[in-house]
Amino acid sequence: MSPSVQNTTVGAARRTLATRFRAAGIDNPDLDARLLVGAATGLDLTRLIVEAERALAAEEAKALDAFAARRIAGEPIARILGEQEFWGLRLSLAPATLIPRSDTETVVEAALDCIRAMRIDSGCYRIADLGTGSGAILLALLTELPDATGIGTDLDQETLAIARINAERHGLADRAAFVASDYASALEGPFDLVVSNPPYIRSADIASLAVEVRAHDPHLALDGGADGLDAYRTITRQAAGILKPGGALVVEIGIGQEGDVTQLMTAAGLIPAGPGRADLAGIPRAVIGCKPGT
Repeated sequence: MSPSVQNTTVGAARRTLATRFRAAGIDNPDLDARLLVGAATGLDLTRLIVEAERALAAEEAKALDAFAARRIAGEPIARILGEQEFWGLRLSLAPATLIPRSDTETVVEAALDCIRAMRIDSGCYRIADLGTGSGAILLALLTELPDATGIGTDLDQETLAIARINAERHGLADRAAFVASDYASALEGPFDLVVSNPPYIRSADIASLAVEVRAHDPHLALDGGADGLDAYRTITRQAAGILKPGGALVVEIGIGQEGDVTQLMTAAGLIPAGPGRADLAGIPRAVIGCKPGT
């Protein structure tokens, strides 16, 4: 049986959890232990250090044991905590929302480059985020573009509710709307920018994903159909219809999908804008297509 954190101190509990996580082969065991002890005790990093010799309350120990069991079983820290940081924003999550990942920040960076290239004097850009989830991409863009407005779409009402909560949390509710829609089917253009992180995993590959993903991320946000491209077929066609001339579509892609997605953009009448943008691992992660015109 794994050692419990009952009848111990805050600091000792943190060390015990780190040891258990390391033995379980969990990446970043010390960080995960700190985050979970902080969540169970309500202490930030400074207070964790200051109160390291304080006895752990029975309720805190019980919560921490439960957190540890979930983490060792493969549940991601973000699911346990109910939130994740993205582009410097703390975002609430729900079971129906994908966990925002750092790779997706490549989409934000590429979208901002597109916006800068447009050079609209007023700065009043209009953005659509298709399959918005927690609202991560849209809210990140709105924090960087103070005069922009945006609409995020999703099919799930719980997901839309979480996106609205995140917009309110960061003071963006007056510039961000969220509507139920199958990607852009309920939207009317024109938009300067359309962004999306759609499902792109091939159906047959989902079973081989890491347990943190396959058992805890919503399958609707993962399953891209037999070839992983179903969502792109819809999004490229819809984006071509709602973008203003000179506007841009920026989508996240999976490994090896750059050529296929570029072809779909071309078939929809969009002009691919150079090679895919690479993430920190050097993997093409975002593809851009521009609507002809000025």
